[in-house]
Amino acid sequence: MPVHPTAIVDEKADIHETADIGPFCIVKAGVKIGKNVKLQSNVVIEGKTEIGEGTSIFPFACIGMPPQDIKYKGEETGLKIGGNNLIREYVTIHRASVSGDGVTEVGDNCFIMAYSHIAHDCKIGKGVIMANAATLAGHVSVGDYAIIGGIVAVHQFTRIGAYAMVGGMSGIGQDIPPYMIASGARAKLFGLNTVGLKRHGFTDESVSELKKAYRILFREKNTLKNAIKKVQEEVPYTGEIQHLLDFINEKRRGICR
Repeated sequence: MPVHPTAIVDEKADIHETADIGPFCIVKAGVKIGKNVKLQSNVVIEGKTEIGEGTSIFPFACIGMPPQDIKYKGEETGLKIGGNNLIREYVTIHRASVSGDGVTEVGDNCFIMAYSHIAHDCKIGKGVIMANAATLAGHVSVGDYAIIGGIVAVHQFTRIGAYAMVGGMSGIGQDIPPYMIASGARAKLFGLNTVGLKRHGFTDESVSELKKAYRILFREKNTLKNAIKKVQEEVPYTGEIQHLLDFINEKRRGICR
């Protein structure tokens, strides 16, 4: 494999022969690097970390570092990163703590921009975009194809639903439902992510049904329990509507409204 002479690669690291390890990179024991992975330069990877095929990691990223958790005492935990991801400069992605299932996960085809942080025990779906300096605290989950704007702070244990969009410089302290736009220092909902849904092939009919559900759930003066019941009675119970209601019913920190 192409390994720059200034790189330090532990003999106990499992690295595919097609991987490209650039100058001044450090790859420690226990790391597994897949086919056609490229480490540009000055990348540090350690711990029980797995990086999937075709992922490219840019300079000064730190991957698989111990969790920033005062309860962590050096236990073996892991980090799994999928394939075809772009991980840009100075990104930090930490392996899990002992208070979850033991693995921090990032799906396929994500774009993690410079200075972003993914903390211990986070679960990131596929196709997620995190703009510059977006930061996720521990145990955050982000659904498929969600977009998180720059300089966003997401509170621990918070969920961001699939296809949601979070505006830049926002503070997220409650769950953001799927398909929605949220923004603000204490984020509020601002309607459906219509443009994003259409870009991902949602039909006009599906978008219209989701808009109706949004109005009932978040614009009318109903309790959340009554609003859910009304959606079930008045909106066709498609897969998208079911996913939205299931997400709301599984709330842990409350739903952003």
